[in-house]
Amino acid sequence: MVKFGFIGVGNMGGAVASAVSKLVHPREILVSAGQTAHAEAFAQRCGVEASDNETIARSAKFVVLGVKPQMLEQVLREIRPQLEIRTDAIIVTMAAGITMQNIADMMGGGYPVIRIMPNLSVQVGEGITLYDANDRVSAEDLSEFLTAMSATGTLDPLPEHLMDAGSAVAGCGPAFACLFAEALADGGVACGLPRKKAREYAAQMLLGTAKYLQETEMPSAVLKDNVCSPGGSTIQGVRALEQGGLRSAVMEAVIAAYEKNKEFIK
Repeated sequence: MVKFGFIGVGNMGGAVASAVSKLVHPREILVSAGQTAHAEAFAQRCGVEASDNETIARSAKFVVLGVKPQMLEQVLREIRPQLEIRTDAIIVTMAAGITMQNIADMMGGGYPVIRIMPNLSVQVGEGITLYDANDRVSAEDLSEFLTAMSATGTLDPLPEHLMDAGSAVAGCGPAFACLFAEALADGGVACGLPRKKAREYAAQMLLGTAKYLQETEMPSAVLKDNVCSPGGSTIQGVRALEQGGLRSAVMEAVIAAYEKNKEFIK
């Protein structure tokens, strides 16, 4: 049996498929996409096999739905006949705002469902994937799935009712962090740094700070205070950020993303 079938290998689906292909034999992975050429190009890059939605639904143990939330119902309708004749398929969804019960309702019956919310950093093995599963997924199958996903980075169990909030931070956060990194680099360029060096410094600073917070478990407020020497340049920069409303703007970004997730629920 094919172990993994990825329906949709865009930015997020492709990132997860690429990471999984590092631990699962390429012959056990099928991928499909809205455009056949895209699936074939992806398959060639990762050494897996390009296929189609129906074949994946008919043969893969873990049927991973990497399509946008607004396309999910249509895709499920297309593959439902193949899934209905099986008893061993496990549906994996990563669509924002779509619950496991939503999946059951769309399919007209109960299926084993694993819900994951990864972020784009899974492609380089430094992501965080939030996950939950319904009671039809056995402990053995969940363990098999998580083992294959371990190449993506951190895997964190989260009750489904918190998934949309977690996704607003972990899933949407890379875009917010990139805006901040871009602004930092622009500031450096304004001060005379070459663009390439400004980008490198911003990216490495974010990477190093995140690793420091994780390894020391130091609250971010304490680290901020430690960097801000009395009368120094950093506290003046923090003052400028507070005047610009950075803290409030970031909070509002997370809340806006969370509220948008809720709009997808049927």
